[in-house]
Amino acid sequence: MLDIIILLIALILDTTYPYHKGFLLKIHPVHTAFKLAFKLFKPYASKIYGTFIWMIIVSSHLLIYYIIYYILLKMHYIFATLFLAIVLKFSFSYKLLLDTLERIYEEFKSGNISGAKYYAQGLVRRNVYTLDKSKVISAAIESCAESLNDGFVSPLFYYAIFGPFGALFQRIVNTLDSALGYKYDRIKNLGWFSARIDDVINFIPARLTSIYLVLSAFILKYDWKSSLKIMIRDRKNLPSINAGYPISAISGALKIRLEKPDVYIVGKEFKEPEIEDLIKARNIAIVSMLLHILFVLLILIFM
Repeated sequence: MLDIIILLIALILDTTYPYHKGFLLKIHPVHTAFKLAFKLFKPYASKIYGTFIWMIIVSSHLLIYYIIYYILLKMHYIFATLFLAIVLKFSFSYKLLLDTLERIYEEFKSGNISGAKYYAQGLVRRNVYTLDKSKVISAAIESCAESLNDGFVSPLFYYAIFGPFGALFQRIVNTLDSALGYKYDRIKNLGWFSARIDDVINFIPARLTSIYLVLSAFILKYDWKSSLKIMIRDRKNLPSINAGYPISAISGALKIRLEKPDVYIVGKEFKEPEIEDLIKARNIAIVSMLLHILFVLLILIFM
């Protein structure tokens, strides 16, 4: 029962305070892990050094958060419970993703292309300012599907199994993959371990996310058969062993071509995405999130 209360508090916190700023931004584990990764960054470093700094960053964060929890638990269990809810809230995000998709849609709808690109850039790694309208929409929808897994399904999956510190572990691992896991020569060895661990921990959640997307397509009366077909066919088109599952599933559900220029294409036979597809993607993400919350609750009740 306590695990369910912690989950509900965390969901309420993310709903009411999705945008971190000031002190809460400075202590957010994503922010602190990024800062520490860049402080320890060494170009052309070895895989051994990359593994070492990964262990330092992950272990230091988990240790600090556990010490705080232990101190609060000694004071009163209510303080400790609230702290665990905050830890869980730090580990996932859903409202920011949904709000950003809506802002991109609104900016495109009003004709403010530069504004739409500004908000889209907050979701994606690639430089959207060099892309045309349909490619920007594609990038946003791809990131919606990938972030649904990385930022929501995966951390709550590990919360259901290992508790708040399991979710925190997933968030830090995913953050280090973003900070260090690029395939450029100067960083390839440094980020090798981060990328491999991220692949491992997101292996099951990514496939679970694709199932949610197919089910959401069925519930919303999108093309769930196409979602399943394209997911099975195009899931390996992406360099990532995990991202291809949710991205290809949402491509099939909405019957849109999703493309990262010179890297991959999924749903090649479909039309290029339009601005209305942003809202459709947002809707399918919402239903997928609700399905996952239900799944997590069932695990917490029966485990």
